[in-house]
Amino acid sequence: MKPRVALILITFFMFCVMQDTFAQNWKSFNSPNYSIKYPVDWAIDTAKAMGTTTIIFSPLESDSDQFRENVNVIAQDLTGQNISLGDYVKISERQIKDFMTEGKIYESATFKTGDREYHKIIFSGTQGVFHLKFEQYYFIKNNNAFVVTLTTAADKFDNYKPTGEQIMNSFTLN
Repeated sequence: MKPRVALILITFFMFCVMQDTFAQNWKSFNSPNYSIKYPVDWAIDTAKAMGTTTIIFSPLESDSDQFRENVNVIAQDLTGQNISLGDYVKISERQIKDFMTEGKIYESATFKTGDREYHKIIFSGTQGVFHLKFEQYYFIKNNNAFVVTLTTAADKFDNYKPTGEQIMNSFTLN
């Protein structure tokens, strides 16, 4: 009985330490519409480049690194269009297949936890000289669509997915 209690206490202690480390090594960005957290060694850009509202860049892996993996947020006004989350997903999937060179969808599913409903899609394709892999979360709230995207070089996706998903899962709508 005592070893079981000790194991539970050790597990609880490790969980508390990990939560504290997470809080110390992450920053928060708050906009009027959403908030998101990211590691302290990643860089945030809110200049609204390429249609984004926010881009969070990973550190360069080396001087020869030619692509900075990132998580970005895009907000789209849907006022007057009467588009549901399901409609938005269908449009997005069609655009991936029609407009992305070698676009391939690996996963597409809707999730609901509490009052948070979103759609997750994982796909790959080529943009210019880069073969990329993406993971996106789609949210609809108050006639606005929010797309949170992890973008990586295709061969580095599995390396960046854990941190990318932590960032994406920290996204909350205000």
